[in-house]
Amino acid sequence: MPDVVGYRSKMGVIIPSTNTVVEHDYSLMRPPGVTFHFGRMYIAQPNAADNEAFEELIAQIRVTTEIAVRDVMTAKPDHLVMGMSAETFWGGKEGNEAFAARVGQLSGGLSVTTGAAACGEATRSLGITKIAVITPYQPVADEQARNYFTEIGLDVVRVVGLKCSSATAIAEVDEAQIRRTLTEIDGSDIEGIVQVGTNLSMLRLADEAERWLNKPVLAINAVTVWHALRSCGFTDRMQGFGTLLREY
Repeated sequence: MPDVVGYRSKMGVIIPSTNTVVEHDYSLMRPPGVTFHFGRMYIAQPNAADNEAFEELIAQIRVTTEIAVRDVMTAKPDHLVMGMSAETFWGGKEGNEAFAARVGQLSGGLSVTTGAAACGEATRSLGITKIAVITPYQPVADEQARNYFTEIGLDVVRVVGLKCSSATAIAEVDEAQIRRTLTEIDGSDIEGIVQVGTNLSMLRLADEAERWLNKPVLAINAVTVWHALRSCGFTDRMQGFGTLLREY
């Protein structure tokens, strides 16, 4: 018998315990019959004020991922989504593949959507080859994102890191600051903008920015939901979340 509310799909979503944006964004994009169920990775020290602190944050994620997957699997999901992105870029293409394989194994063999893989598929679907990247990260993580995108064949023209001081401070970046960042990017030599960092709230603004920048602006949460739905064979189109979910 199918689940009464998740009769098309139940998706387990793994997020840091500090994250307050993913649940909000996913609920806005949830199509009928699909449900998202969240397992949280405990983050004891959310400090991300410098490179060393950010690497410690990643270390905490690695330790607590297994428990979060274990917990969310009790809801019997049929697909797993990584509602955090920094760790999925770490180590480039091979690092992302190894991470997805590990999570898949922990889940007993479920298919897995990662932020890194979703961004790769999205840029290929849109025919984008030259990008600018916006992150809330410190430089050490910016370079990991740059390396991943370069390894999958994209020309990363520039990376703009907001250098948020903690995991929770990412969610405190307001729309005005993101708008300034978007308008300050020289778009003459890029084909699209990719925003990473799932606790950075950019879902609505990315859709709006596509109209005044006249190019795709890929918000990580929209891209990840798109990838998860398409991975499960769902082709729902949605207005208000960017070109990708509206047309692909």
